[in-house]
Amino acid sequence: MNRSLLGRAWPGAIAVVLFAVFAFPVYWMFSTAFKANKDIVSDTPQWFPSNPTFEHFRKAVDADGFWHLVGNSLTVTLVAVGLSLVIALLASFAVARMRFKGRKSFILVMMMAQMAPWEVMVIAYYMIVRDAEMLNSLPPLIAIYTVMVLPFTVLTLRGYVAAVPKELEESAMVDGCTRTQAFIKVIFPLLAPGVMATSLFGFITVWNEFPMVLILSKDPGAQTLPLWLTSFRSTFGDDWGATMAASSLFALPILILFVILQRKAVGGLTSGAVKG
Repeated sequence: MNRSLLGRAWPGAIAVVLFAVFAFPVYWMFSTAFKANKDIVSDTPQWFPSNPTFEHFRKAVDADGFWHLVGNSLTVTLVAVGLSLVIALLASFAVARMRFKGRKSFILVMMMAQMAPWEVMVIAYYMIVRDAEMLNSLPPLIAIYTVMVLPFTVLTLRGYVAAVPKELEESAMVDGCTRTQAFIKVIFPLLAPGVMATSLFGFITVWNEFPMVLILSKDPGAQTLPLWLTSFRSTFGDDWGATMAASSLFALPILILFVILQRKAVGGLTSGAVKG
């Protein structure tokens, strides 16, 4: 009895410990954003804000170029993720459903691209963008980020497309649908969990990306929010309160998107097919 209870309890205990390890930095970031400066620099850690203040958030929002950089980040992220999803949906369908020469080589190249560290490509990208005279602009960032998240998106959606029974597509085509119509009306609705998962990954990757924009965009007007987070410095050093408030604002869209997609991505691929 005791062994059985212990066997059921230890996985939950490990999960709680891991949750605490990963959640504590997030909690500390948000709590520090509400603390007064004297509590932040105190030798005694303040676990809870004694006198919560919104001053740090006001300072972050009122910083020069904040809303312009928010627009830049949203534009770059949404366009890059949207383009990668459109391309990956077509590519994953072709790889999963069709047999053509070079198919295995294509999959291998996608895997190699996914495993390669993108940091080693920074200099090459810089030279290409410089020679094209497109430094300090958003289109190169969009193109690079699209390529950056495309391999993972293709490989992930390929698995979802392959899991959809071919009989559903064939039945739609027997009923008069073309292959394109069958994909849009039958296959695509069943790919919702995969599309949501990959779009969330792509959003996080592009939203948090720092090295590319640091190298390619020296003009503040063409930068994104990750660079903005490095601006909270004063004569006396780092402004930790404003930095934590800015970091909280920066992380908020990802948290909101995660909550929304988690709620909608309930149910598996099979249950969706049965309901259809």
